[in-house]
Amino acid sequence: MQIIIGLGNPGDNYARSRHNAAWIALDLLIGEENWRFEKRFNAFVKEAEGRLFVKPQTFMNNSGESAFKVLKYYHLLATRFPSIIKRDQELNDTLFVIHDDLDLELGTWKISDDSRSGGNKGVQSIINRLKTQKFTRLRLGIKTPLLRNPIPPEKFVLQRFEKEELAALEGAAIRGYETLKKSM
Repeated sequence: MQIIIGLGNPGDNYARSRHNAAWIALDLLIGEENWRFEKRFNAFVKEAEGRLFVKPQTFMNNSGESAFKVLKYYHLLATRFPSIIKRDQELNDTLFVIHDDLDLELGTWKISDDSRSGGNKGVQSIINRLKTQKFTRLRLGIKTPLLRNPIPPEKFVLQRFEKEELAALEGAAIRGYETLKKSM
């Protein structure tokens, strides 16, 4: 089974924020309807295209908790003992994480394997909880000229996208996801 986790923050006040680029992308790619809340994962999930799509409801900085619960439930984590996860296990063909990236220009995307978090606290949470960085990421660029002004990054990511910015994000999400699917 393949798990695709989109990182974001729950709540209406974050719905169209830059930090929720992955949730916006997932809704575009597989539809906004028929997501169901799974309490055991603390996440909304949807099965489509033979994959499980996940929107953790833990807030960005704790995304690793939902990722761990999903992978453990589906027996996708190797363990040394029943409760101890094996370090540095290869999850590149199993776990795919979609997230916003401040280092990439809006409208661009990049696929990364086995790489550090690059400062994204949601990705770092997953790396810390799963004890590996060996998973595939679709990084969606959100950097705009606004970021070059004196706006702290932690405030910038919580700002809402402008309408024309959403169009650029959607184009990148479609192109990036099509490329990602070819490698799955």
